[in-house]
Amino acid sequence: MEDLYREIIIDRYKNPHHKGRISPSDYAFEDENPLCGDHIHIDLVVDDDQIVVNAKFDGQGCAISVASADLLLESIVGKKLNDLKKLGKQDVLDLLGIELSPVRLKCALLSLKVLKAAVYELDVASEDLTD
Repeated sequence: MEDLYREIIIDRYKNPHHKGRISPSDYAFEDENPLCGDHIHIDLVVDDDQIVVNAKFDGQGCAISVASADLLLESIVGKKLNDLKKLGKQDVLDLLGIELSPVRLKCALLSLKVLKAAVYELDVASEDLTD
């Protein structure tokens, strides 16, 4: 089963479904992982009911970082902003479906960190989501 998840990660890295920018967007934020150089920017568009109708990311990073961002954004389209605030580390790990080392965990969670900063409209750059 882990091999299937690895294939999904490689496919999403090479062919992300949600890569790009949205202008104008309702919510946007970007941040980086200074340990490895991954950089992610996320744009969200929401409707009048605060439901995400479009989500894109841009940036560069390793396969885990890019795949994580792509899978996370796919999972949030159609959800209310308040639901995004409830997302956590385990949600991202479930999307990836493989065990990660502590270094790779930071790569995987960068998109969640950026997403939450965008939704809360504040800088959570110092928040540690690996706990």
